[in-house]
Amino acid sequence: MDSELGRYDYRKGELLEEDLQSDPIQALKDWLEVAQAASVIEPMAMCLSTVNSEGRPSSRMVLLRGIDELGLRFFSNYESRKGHDLAVNPYAALNFWWSTLERQVRAEGRVQRLSDSESDAYFTSRPYESQLASAASPQSQVVPEREYLDRLVDELGSRYPTDVPRPSHWGGYVLVPDRIEFWQGRPARLHDRIEFVLQDKVWRKQRLAP
Repeated sequence: MDSELGRYDYRKGELLEEDLQSDPIQALKDWLEVAQAASVIEPMAMCLSTVNSEGRPSSRMVLLRGIDELGLRFFSNYESRKGHDLAVNPYAALNFWWSTLERQVRAEGRVQRLSDSESDAYFTSRPYESQLASAASPQSQVVPEREYLDRLVDELGSRYPTDVPRPSHWGGYVLVPDRIEFWQGRPARLHDRIEFVLQDKVWRKQRLAP
């Protein structure tokens, strides 16, 4: 701990420009592998921030379910609050935070829906109980009590005792990034920040002041 209001002083590493590959997607994959190897709890958890039609932001934790040259994939209920936000404002931000590594990554860009075939493939791969919960829950809507949710799941389970078809209101998204920042905590608040910005289809790497 440092003396500034008892704040934690970051001392586990440093980040130089040459430490990151020229492709930020590959660099993020590398950092995700490090987080997994370090037994970080939920290394794929990321904070998704969206903005509604009134310019009001909201954030929540989601899980990364795929990453490739196109972008970062996650899945949700299209009728949830995040789904409504993305329908009117398709731009969003994602933030990974791995406290034991003193690292974070931020990604910003446009979000688009995945194809039905991609959403079907992922939904089918999920455990049966997760299929039931995703299909039955009216996500983000007010419900009278917990037992109401349990009844919805039980009723759906009686209709589909083995496999649940993917409902049309549930599926995948991909955030196509145009800005990705890698952050490494450093002593005395002089953190390392390396940012990639997509300009004319080329990633430009630059250092930011903490």
